[in-house]
Amino acid sequence: MAETMIRPILPVLILLLLAACGGARFQQGTGQDPSLVRGNTAPANAAEQSPEALYAAGMQELRQNRFQRAVDLFDAVEREHPYSTWATNAKLMAAYTEYQRNRYTEAIGALERFIQLHPAHRDIAYAYYLRALSQYEQINDAERDQRQTQIAMDALQEVVNRFPDSAYARDARLKMDLARDHLAGREMHIGRWYQRQGLPQAAIGRFRRVVEEYQTTNHVPEALHRLTEIYISLGLTEEARRTASVLGHNYPGSTWYQDSYALLVEGAPAATPSRPGFMTRTLNWLF
Repeated sequence: MAETMIRPILPVLILLLLAACGGARFQQGTGQDPSLVRGNTAPANAAEQSPEALYAAGMQELRQNRFQRAVDLFDAVEREHPYSTWATNAKLMAAYTEYQRNRYTEAIGALERFIQLHPAHRDIAYAYYLRALSQYEQINDAERDQRQTQIAMDALQEVVNRFPDSAYARDARLKMDLARDHLAGREMHIGRWYQRQGLPQAAIGRFRRVVEEYQTTNHVPEALHRLTEIYISLGLTEEARRTASVLGHNYPGSTWYQDSYALLVEGAPAATPSRPGFMTRTLNWLF
């Protein structure tokens, strides 16, 4: 799942935060503090350095993907200069750094503290968005439990509700569509399992839920076909015809409709097949 995500672009975030700081100058020579030592990544003289210098050093470490050192420097800004504007920005950058190294629990915790302490901050929309991304990155495979998917959807929905006209909301909507697809995939996985086990009523409930609650996902054509299969196997010919008609009306070029039509003409198969999902069928067709 993580490979498909659109991560925020670091230079854009850097420009956003640095521009918000009113054009303050960084001290020359502080990008790589000579006092940084492996095993003790915060500078020994942090209390003597300005917040700008510590922040600049943290940004330099972040650019070099030295995430732990960056976090320690951002923490030093907050610890040594807690009332500076740099400290507030450092909190957000520390959370972003944790996100970058896939420490989502730590990122979420830091972002929740930021949101609680700075609800009117100019970058509060980004904080909500980054928290939602941290939840979204943890969505499991569609065949596993999907509680995390629902948590991520709730976090993404909060971004949409609070900042409906922002770029963050637009991206959140796209990710919610992908999350719904995962939830529908979970329902399809369970429905197919019930169907293979000879539990048609349980399978019907799952496939109907996909059709009724996840109408915008690419799982709907297969769900309609599976319902047609089950209705034919139960001798419910009229139900099968109505379902296949809906499939043909909405997805006339779908191979699932072709399969359903063949079933109506030829009758139910001797045994319910374990057919691959939509993506597997597509990959097989391509390769």
